[in-house]
Amino acid sequence: MRINQQANTLNDRYLALDVLRGMTLAFMVIVNTPGDWSTLYAPLAHAEWHGFTPTDLVFPTFLFVVGNAMSFALKKMQDMRPRDFYKKVFTRTALIFAIGWLLNAFPFYEPNEAGQLAFIDLSAVRLLGVLQRIALAYLGAALILYWGGIKLGWLFSIAALLLYWPILYFLGTPGDPYSLEGNAALHLDLLVIGEKRMYMGEGIPFDPEGILSTLTSIVNVIAGYLAGRFIQKNGNSVPAIRLLLILGILLIGLSYWWDPVFPINKKIWTSPYVLLTVGWELVLLSLLIFVIEVAKFSKWTYFFQAFGRNPLILYVCSGIVIALISFIPFGESNLREVIYAKGFTSWLEPKNASFLFAISYMLLIWSIGFLMDKNRIYIKV
Repeated sequence: MRINQQANTLNDRYLALDVLRGMTLAFMVIVNTPGDWSTLYAPLAHAEWHGFTPTDLVFPTFLFVVGNAMSFALKKMQDMRPRDFYKKVFTRTALIFAIGWLLNAFPFYEPNEAGQLAFIDLSAVRLLGVLQRIALAYLGAALILYWGGIKLGWLFSIAALLLYWPILYFLGTPGDPYSLEGNAALHLDLLVIGEKRMYMGEGIPFDPEGILSTLTSIVNVIAGYLAGRFIQKNGNSVPAIRLLLILGILLIGLSYWWDPVFPINKKIWTSPYVLLTVGWELVLLSLLIFVIEVAKFSKWTYFFQAFGRNPLILYVCSGIVIALISFIPFGESNLREVIYAKGFTSWLEPKNASFLFAISYMLLIWSIGFLMDKNRIYIKV
């Protein structure tokens, strides 16, 4: 982990990419921290299983912007000796993975059967998660692009998306291969990880960031890399923007053409889901480049730049702060519940209260990013 106390320059970067990263992180904080998970506006909830909502675009876009950043960093890394490259990439992967796992365990204490606080059983902490998927997808994309460049990136992406279909179909439960209980991704995680170290949010042990679906999530990172390289090569010209926009629309259309036989599904990260999210990411990116780089309308962007300049540490902060206020006792409840009851549900109807709590929490995390940026503190892993 490295802390830089210097100005964050955009000499070899595009402001639109930084804004997209900041917008993604802001929305990620909002959808991850509602006041009450049972009272959400529909666009702020994931699709229950098959299907797609705006919230389902957030995580793959984070992977896409990881690939964008890689398109700048990998140029320098390719000049390294192989040993130095592998050391850097594997160290970064291990560190991000470990931070994610520790975040799952935080704050490390929980009530025991006697009602007293006891150190948690680390063997039962969920192994995978958001940061762990980012780490593994980054590792896969970095190795593929280092070994074979853009050509291998394209070949892997096409092969992964095509092969994932028969893998799920033939290795899942016959007649029901894309269901929650019948998908091959679940079967592999149960075998390798074990149910006590898996996510329980679906009512059964099932990890939406599981081992098998990491294969297709790597494609989101590679897509971000390819988009970044395209922008660097072609600049912010209108023809380049038009091509990105057209490609994005075509991918969205292709995903819905594929959907009837291979459903769009975030939780098992199906191939049509990858096409759909990459399509929307290209549409958003092309619009941002036009507005910011071509039309030069950029006065509104600083809010998102403050998020985008320290994305990893701010994401970690968003997990730590909410865990702390949920852990701190306050009377017969905890601090989070008291804040939510006194500051939000006491005067707002349930969905508005839940939404405003999420917005307020996002602004709190933004203020941390703002202070870091003003003090020129940039933490990189």
